Amino acid sequence: MYITAQFDSGNIEVIAANEPHDIQLAIRNDNESEFFQWFHFKLYGEAGVEHVMTITNASKAAYPDGWNGYEAVASYDRETWFRVPTEYNGTELIIRHTPEQESVYYAYFTPYSYERHMDLIQWAQQSSLCQHIYLGPTLDGRDMNLLVIGEPDENKAKIWVTARQHPGETMAEWFIEGFLSRLLDDEDGVARHLLEHCVFYVVPNMNPDGSVRGHLRTNAAGVNLNREWAAPTLEKSPEVYYVLNMMAATGVDFYLDVHGDEALPYNFVAGSEGVPSYNDSIHQLGEQFKQLLMSMTPEFQVTYGYDVDEPGTANLTVASNAVGERFNCLAFTLEMPFKDNANLPDLDFGWSAPRSQQLGMDVLSALYGVAKNLRS
Repeated sequence: MYITAQFDSGNIEVIAANEPHDIQLAIRNDNESEFFQWFHFKLYGEAGVEHVMTITNASKAAYPDGWNGYEAVASYDRETWFRVPTEYNGTELIIRHTPEQESVYYAYFTPYSYERHMDLIQWAQQSSLCQHIYLGPTLDGRDMNLLVIGEPDENKAKIWVTARQHPGETMAEWFIEGFLSRLLDDEDGVARHLLEHCVFYVVPNMNPDGSVRGHLRTNAAGVNLNREWAAPTLEKSPEVYYVLNMMAATGVDFYLDVHGDEALPYNFVAGSEGVPSYNDSIHQLGEQFKQLLMSMTPEFQVTYGYDVDEPGTANLTVASNAVGERFNCLAFTLEMPFKDNANLPDLDFGWSAPRSQQLGMDVLSALYGVAKNLRS
């Protein structure tokens, strides 16, 4: 029996792995940070034998309440990821699984590899609708990529979408993959109509360093990028620095920052109601967007989510608040679950990569309904 995490986005420490029924593990902290919760490892073991894997430091994770009702994902081929029995006893997270093959991967959620990220960028670049812009290097020297879809025009609405500020929230880049697959389909009527009136600026992965390092929430320097939007620096948060500078050059009429939530088993958005510039027209447009998205898919709801900020109390270091205030535009943080959508459960797969992709496609339909009003 052998356990390893020596690969892209791998994260686990082996405390003891002598007996299949008593495997003791711990999740590593993000570099220079107290955050941890993302895990991703490979088990070599005996097929047909139950393996009991205990993550001993689960209660000290960033969001221990997220373990309640949670099930880990597993895969034999790294393509199909399914849920396996998991329990949280208030201290430890215990994964029980009887592998059908000699090796199996386990993860907090379906991984989105850096290799797949690079493939996504190059695939999108093949479209005549897409321009690929290199924004600059990360702290580890990786590329910050921006995809511009549609012909830039002063009269068109500028729609910005960013994902994976928190690298362990891999559902966000699966969302982007679905979003781009529809937006770049020149036979899709919604996409064609949107590109007549809008230009899209898409950053599929805001935090490639943290993604490769197996972090939950921070970049290579241990910085939470979603608290850097007031004053990003090249020394600590170049990823945000590049993107915010480009936003200043293009303008923003709609902003969507895509995330995953550890605890809530629902898809929802959080708006920028607490920023000083928030007004009734932005509120009405936001309500229209949410109602349209609910009409498009049962995966989205508005009953459960974060508490709404009181006027003037928003944290302006957070991306959606900072962008909404600076550009006086409709801005949302979109959250997807690590668990399942409790309104539409799937016992085998829970919330998954394919469902994240589909939600990305459905968001375009909601955007279609509000696009003409974004600059009014």
